[in-house]
Amino acid sequence: MVLGKRLRHLRERAGVSFEDAARAIEVTPLTVRRIEKAEVGLRIPYVRELLRAYGVPAAEVDDFVTLAREANQPGWWYKYRDVLPEWFRAYVSLESEASVIRLYEPHYVPGLLQTHDYATALMRVGFPNESEEEIARRVALRLRRQELLAKPDAPAVWAILDETVLRRPVGGAEVMRAQLDRLAEALETPKVRIQIMRFSVGVHPGAYGPFHHFRFGFSELPDIVYTENLADSVYYDRPEDVVAYLEVLDRMSVQAEPVARTRDILGELRKEL
Repeated sequence: MVLGKRLRHLRERAGVSFEDAARAIEVTPLTVRRIEKAEVGLRIPYVRELLRAYGVPAAEVDDFVTLAREANQPGWWYKYRDVLPEWFRAYVSLESEASVIRLYEPHYVPGLLQTHDYATALMRVGFPNESEEEIARRVALRLRRQELLAKPDAPAVWAILDETVLRRPVGGAEVMRAQLDRLAEALETPKVRIQIMRFSVGVHPGAYGPFHHFRFGFSELPDIVYTENLADSVYYDRPEDVVAYLEVLDRMSVQAEPVARTRDILGELRKEL
């Protein structure tokens, strides 16, 4: 996506039309548009010819081509493609590249913070017809995603969890105690913030469903909001849509318990178990 936007910028700076760019690589103008929108792969011969048509110096062409080759490499999640739905692959990619992840979860602990047993219990309910081996693969993918939080350039994660998330029994009391402990441990991570939306708040602006907001360290990549349903997902990148979700997150962060109270709440709920 980033390289596609850079190609568009270079084309516009050079004053080259879609039609002229298409003639340079002997394709249709639609193909050039799709390259710039990251709807097709970056074919290296096309990239070289386009950059030459845009007047980019040879040394910069080589650097760009190197980046294009890297972008064409399968992500680490490729080996899990058998258990990774097509509509969720973009999510894993965005999550891996984000500098900030803000989210609201009304039902379950976010995947980045789940324990092995909690994730397994969820998968068994969500995929009742799959074998234990397939369930294990799905759990392995989820736990592999969590390695992101241990990286030096880990994203800042700010999660608002409905109190329901912590009270809904998943896998039994022992599993829930371990999951609450995992959330408490996550609070020790400098870049992780967790707030709890108590029942006493009543109706709040995010009560209709979960959503995640991604921000990136690339000026070419806009903020993106992700929502999902039982069989599909939606990715919003129009500024007016993203702003609407950010405003809801800001309002909810004021209504939810302060981060400083989260550890005490987790401890109280653990005692109840």
